[in-house]
Amino acid sequence: MTKLWGDHPLDSRIEEYTVGNDHLLDLRLVVYDCRGSMAHARMLGTIGLLAPQEVDWLVNALTDIAALAEAGNFPIRRSQEDCHTAIEDALVDRLGDTGKKIHTGRSRNDQVLTALRLYTKDAVAEMSLRVGELQAVVRTFANRYQKVPMPGYTHTRKAMPSTVGIWARALVDSLQDDQRLLRAAHRIVDQSPLGTGAGYGVPLPLDRTMTAKELGFDRVQKNPIYAQNSRGKFEATVLHAMGQVLFDLNRVASDLVLFSMPTFGYFNLPEAFCTGSSIMPQKRNPDVLELVRARYHEVLAAEIQLKTSMANMIHGYHRDLQLTKEPFLRALDASLDTVAIMAAVFGNLEVDAEACTMAMTRELFATEEAYKLVVDEGIPFRDAYLRVKKDF
Repeated sequence: MTKLWGDHPLDSRIEEYTVGNDHLLDLRLVVYDCRGSMAHARMLGTIGLLAPQEVDWLVNALTDIAALAEAGNFPIRRSQEDCHTAIEDALVDRLGDTGKKIHTGRSRNDQVLTALRLYTKDAVAEMSLRVGELQAVVRTFANRYQKVPMPGYTHTRKAMPSTVGIWARALVDSLQDDQRLLRAAHRIVDQSPLGTGAGYGVPLPLDRTMTAKELGFDRVQKNPIYAQNSRGKFEATVLHAMGQVLFDLNRVASDLVLFSMPTFGYFNLPEAFCTGSSIMPQKRNPDVLELVRARYHEVLAAEIQLKTSMANMIHGYHRDLQLTKEPFLRALDASLDTVAIMAAVFGNLEVDAEACTMAMTRELFATEEAYKLVVDEGIPFRDAYLRVKKDF
């Protein structure tokens, strides 16, 4: 097949190596690329580079392609490399020369940036929605068990009295700060790179503001070099925000693994949420919580991979950036899935109030005893501290 960049034959080994998994990964970007192409076609029509009928033909064809993709009926061949070529091939097959005009004023560089940017905006919005749903579930859990006493720990040793409600609301509050990070990441991503070409603009009077508005971007990303430099950088910013959510869930999962042990018994996971052992009949394992812990490291690793992939490059596009797509998409999936599964966990988690109450042993109230001496007898705190310490 003739490549977009020329007709000289490409060694099959080079093709396989350079294409990688993009022809599979891009299946989820087809709809977004069609949206970008529709906006681009309409803009080309307004500046006189496409006839009104050609715009209609292109928009109708792109609408059909997007529908096929949503139904899972728009495959991308390895020889096509990515969704951009697959879509253009389909347009040429259907519209002939008119299909060839869609790439006027555009490079695959700003094309992939636009599709990924649109996809990312939706993913961040979905993440924020799921975090909100998780907060609601945890808040309900906290209200239900707000007065159940529970030991507070430092250094994994009993420290001071607390409650299940206070413990759970710590997650609600931390997720609220995570929501602020997600909004900031969305704000950064919400700028249109369409029209920046391969990083140095296009010698045509493109109306970039028009395409930005049509695609729902907040603003135009003006500097064309920065548009290219932002690939991977923006994605890493998003993964950092999502990683903060998973960081909080990692620690909560660690609590639940520990405190659901029979030794503690503060929390009970439903049997349907536990797995068994292939050799030990008695086992009920909290595998879901262990995997929640591990997902944080997966997302963190992807963030680091993106940042290190971009480092030491001079300004402009480099093919290295292709390798940021797969870890980014994988980390998005892991983040979204983990938040949803933790909402299910908290929606079904039970508290053993008796076990929690029995765990409220005397040493937890040592600090309270010291302050009682300060208030009742007026002695310095350090003296009260030492007097109480002798009893433990």
